[in-house]
Amino acid sequence: MTTLDSLSLAWRTVRSNKLRTGITVAIIAFGIMALIGIITAISAMNQSLKESFSFMGANAFSIRFKDSRIRFGNGRSDVTKTKRGLKEKKSNLGKSIRREEAEFFKTHFYFPGSQVSIYRRGPGAQEIHYEEKKTNPQITLWGGDENYLIVNGYSIEIGRNLNSLDIESGRSICLLGSNVATKLFGARPEKCIDKIIRVGSLPYRVVGLLKSKGSSAMMRQDDMILTSYTNVRHFANANPSYLIGVMVSDVKQLDVATDEATSVFRAVRQLEPIEEINFVIERSDKFAELFIGFLSSITGSAGAIGLITLIGAAIGLMNIMLVAVNERTKEVGLIKAIGGKSKNVRQQFLFESLIISLLGAFFGIVLGVLVGNLFSIVLKTGFVVPWAWVVIGIVICSIVGLAAGIYPAMKAAKLNPINALRYE
Repeated sequence: MTTLDSLSLAWRTVRSNKLRTGITVAIIAFGIMALIGIITAISAMNQSLKESFSFMGANAFSIRFKDSRIRFGNGRSDVTKTKRGLKEKKSNLGKSIRREEAEFFKTHFYFPGSQVSIYRRGPGAQEIHYEEKKTNPQITLWGGDENYLIVNGYSIEIGRNLNSLDIESGRSICLLGSNVATKLFGARPEKCIDKIIRVGSLPYRVVGLLKSKGSSAMMRQDDMILTSYTNVRHFANANPSYLIGVMVSDVKQLDVATDEATSVFRAVRQLEPIEEINFVIERSDKFAELFIGFLSSITGSAGAIGLITLIGAAIGLMNIMLVAVNERTKEVGLIKAIGGKSKNVRQQFLFESLIISLLGAFFGIVLGVLVGNLFSIVLKTGFVVPWAWVVIGIVICSIVGLAAGIYPAMKAAKLNPINALRYE
């Protein structure tokens, strides 16, 4: 009796016990489906997060104001975080980044192939009007310069970009995000050029339409209007601090450019070498990394859930295999009586356990990928298959099959053929 004969006999036995096999396969498939489904959903969320939070490209960073004071309790005491050995500069601690500082940095930051943009967040939750039409009150107004679009990953569909005259004069012109234009001008958003819209009570002439960056469940990057940063001062509730975006030509230069920007902006803020910085430099993927790190903990929880389910499945599979040994005691005696060895009996029961376990892995992986990709549809990302976890799932199920089948197989292999043949 060869190994192939043992495998063939094991497969026929599995096929002949459809109900028992189906129940066991379903238990294993549920555990793998839970594991692969959650991992697939998390992979889709990771992809959506990277797309949503990457306002700028991977080769860009921003400089923004950071209030370093943290209040505890009822606010009567302040605790300030500083690096060991560095002092705070009290003269501009708590001050926002001013327009003069941002413009000075833009003029004096020299790095090969870099683009620098000054921008400022205007009021959010704005309602935009054109004639009798209006948008939902969810539009954000941004004030930027001629480099805002390239640094923040936008491009122009039709019309023109901001120019130096727009910035110097602060005149009321704007570029519309694609969602805003579609809401106000319907199926022909290109008709928005040279039209007068109202942001609150202020009129703006539309000079450009931006290409869609795609909305997701995480961010609405097309629900925006861009004007010059000098024009945003007309809004009393605009953010008082300016932001600076820097994009370099090669992502490999990002660390060097960040160090250079830190050095230049320290001079702008008039910081001594022994003084702590009172601004922060953020790479464009910072928030994505934070959320992805949070999702990693969920991945660990998903692994624990899947593992617990598979342990239960292994116990169930072992019990079923032990029942099968008792039911097929005469069959084992017959195999040994016609010349089969203990090794052949052991192989047959191990193969049965492995086949059942791998069938569970197959159905669990397929169902898990399909269920997990429902999140891909909701988040509008591509079809995701976590191949690494698929391989891990197959390996885990193989181990479960071996672990659950080894004791019943050893028990069957040790049966005395004479006693087995007369077993009732």
